[in-house]
Amino acid sequence: MTEAYLCPKCKTNRTRFHQIDQAALPVKLDPRSGEIVETFEEETLTPIHMHYNGPAIRIQCGACGLNEAEETFVAFAKNSPLS
Repeated sequence: MTEAYLCPKCKTNRTRFHQIDQAALPVKLDPRSGEIVETFEEETLTPIHMHYNGPAIRIQCGACGLNEAEETFVAFAKNSPLS
C-alpha cells in the first residue's frame, strides 16, 4: 500500500482499509462429496486446469465493507479533489 486510497462507495474513507492477500490453491475435487482429491503446484497444472490470473491482493473498506481490486480504490483517490 504505497498509494492513496478512497472508497468509491462511501466516498469519505481514506484511512481505514483491509488488505486481503489472495493465495490460490489449485485443487481437484471429488464431484460427489466435494472433498479435495488432489492439490497441484502452479508449475504442474494439467492442461485443462487454468492458472489463476486474478489480483494478488484485494482491498476492503473498513467503513462500509466494499471489497474490490486495489486499482479501484487508487483510481478513485486520484480522481478526487483532495489529490
